[in-house]
Amino acid sequence: MTDSSRLRRLTVHGWFIVLIAAFTIVIAVCGVVGAVMIDRTSSLSDELTTRISPASIEAAQMQKALIDQETGVRGFLLTGRQEFLQPYAEGVTAERRSRAQVTAHLAGRPDLLAELKSISGKAAAWRREYADPMIAERRDDGTVPAARVEAGKQAFDEIRVLLERQNALLRQLRDTSRADLARAEKVRNWAFLAMLVLFPLAMVGMAVLLRRAVGRPLDELRTASRQIAAGEFDHAIPARGPADIREVAQDVDLMRVRIVQALGDSHRQQVLLRDQAADLDAQAVELRRSNAELEQFAYVASHDLQEPLRKVATFCQLLEKRYGEVLDERGKQYIRFAVDGATRMQVLINDLLRFSRVGRVYDDREPVELEETLDKVLDDLSTPIEESGARFERPDKLPTVVGDPTMLRLLWQNLISNAIKFRDPSREPLIRVGCEQGPDGWEFSVSDNGIGVEPEFADKIFVIFQRLHSREQYSGTGIGLAMCKKIVENHGGRIWLDTGYTGGARLCFTLPVTQPATQPATQPAADPPPDPGPDHEGTSS
Repeated sequence: MTDSSRLRRLTVHGWFIVLIAAFTIVIAVCGVVGAVMIDRTSSLSDELTTRISPASIEAAQMQKALIDQETGVRGFLLTGRQEFLQPYAEGVTAERRSRAQVTAHLAGRPDLLAELKSISGKAAAWRREYADPMIAERRDDGTVPAARVEAGKQAFDEIRVLLERQNALLRQLRDTSRADLARAEKVRNWAFLAMLVLFPLAMVGMAVLLRRAVGRPLDELRTASRQIAAGEFDHAIPARGPADIREVAQDVDLMRVRIVQALGDSHRQQVLLRDQAADLDAQAVELRRSNAELEQFAYVASHDLQEPLRKVATFCQLLEKRYGEVLDERGKQYIRFAVDGATRMQVLINDLLRFSRVGRVYDDREPVELEETLDKVLDDLSTPIEESGARFERPDKLPTVVGDPTMLRLLWQNLISNAIKFRDPSREPLIRVGCEQGPDGWEFSVSDNGIGVEPEFADKIFVIFQRLHSREQYSGTGIGLAMCKKIVENHGGRIWLDTGYTGGARLCFTLPVTQPATQPATQPAADPPPDPGPDHEGTSS
C-alpha cells in the first residue's frame, strides 16, 4: 500500500492523532533538551557556588589562621609577653575549623584533598617540632637559639609554598568551573532560542497541513451544502479529504437525491395539510362557541335547578308551620327529610358551580397578601371556631404570592373548615398553619389534632364526591378538597397529605415564589362572581 493511499484512508480523527503525535514528539524532544541543559547549568552553578567558592574562602581563612600562628609565636619569642600567644591559640582552632570545612567542600576531589592533607601535616609538624618547643624554652630560661628560630622559619616557609600552591589550584578549579558554566549557559540559551523558533514553525506547518487535509474539504462540503439549502438541488457534493469527510459528503449527496424525490411528495402533502388545517380551524371555532354555550347553560341550569328546590323547601316549611298541630311525629319527620334533601341538593349545585369556575371564570393574577387572606377566612369562620373552641398557631408573617385572591381565599377556607369539622370529640381542636420556603417555592401546611386520615386514602380524598364518612357522621358534598387541589394546581403548585404525620392530619401545598401574570379567562357576560363565603362542605382532611 502506497503512502498516498494510507493518507486517503485517514479520518479527521486520524489526522488529528497524527498531528498531535508529531507535535508531542517535538515538545518531548525540546523538553528533554531543555531539561538536560537546565540540569547541567544548575549542577555547574551549584558546584561553583556551594562547593568551590566556599572552599576557596575557607582555604583563605585557613591560610590566615596559620599565618596568625606563626606571627603569634614570633612575637612571643621576641618579647616574651604572654598575650602574643593568644593569636597562636586562636589560629590553631580556626585552622582546624577551616580545614574541616574545606575537606567537606572538596569531597570527591582527591588531588585537592591530598594537597590539603599535606598542608595539615606540615603545619602539625611545625607546631610539634618548632613552635611548641620554642615556646616552652622561652618560658623556661628566656632564650631560644637563633639557629632553631631560623629552622622554624624555614619550615613555615615550606607551609607558605604549599598554601600558595593550594590557592593556585583552587583558583584554577574556580576558573574552569566558571568557563564550563558559561559554555553550558550559552548552549542552554541557544537551545531555548531554537525551541522558540521551532515551536512557531512546527505550529505553522501543522496548521497548514491541517488546513489542506481537513479544513479545505470541510469548506467545500459546507459551501456545497449551503448551495443545496438555498435551493440548488442539482448541485453535486464533492467527495474529498479524509475518509469520514468523504463518507459524509457521499451521504449528503444521497440525501440531496432523496430530497429531490421527496419534494414532490411534500408539495402534495402540503396541499392536503392546508385543507386539514382549515377544517381544524373551523372545528376550533365551533368548539369555543360550544364551550361558551355550555358555560352559559351550566349557570342557567344551576339557577333553574335551585328555584324548584327553594320552593320545595319553602312550602314544606310552610306546611309544617300551618299544619304542624295536626301532623304526627312521622309526618313532621318526613317534612324535615324533604327540607334536608332540598337543602343538600342546593348546596351540591352551588359547590359544583363553584368547582367548575376554578381556573376558568376567575383567574385574575395579582399580588395577594396571604396574611390578610387568612385573617379574612378566620373572621368568616368565627362562629364555628367559637363553637368548637379551636385554637390556632400561625407564623408571624405569611408571604405575598401572585394568584387569584378569591380562589386562594377558598383554599384557606376549605382547609381550615375541614380541620374544624373533623375534630376529635375528646380534645380541644388545635390547628397549626406552617410556612417555609423550599425548592419548589413556598410550602404551606395546615395541621390539626383531629380524627386524621389513613395513609391508603391519601389520594382518594382529593377526588370529587369521594367521602370517607357517612352524611350522618359528617355533613358535606365531597367537593372541598377536590376544589383545593384544582386551585393549587391552577396556581402552579401541588397539594398532598403528609402520611408521616401522626396525631391528626396535615395537608401540605406549594405555591410558586413568583408567577407571571396571565390574561383572565373569557367568561359569559351573565356569569356573576361566586360567593366566597364560608364553605364547610369538604371531604375529610
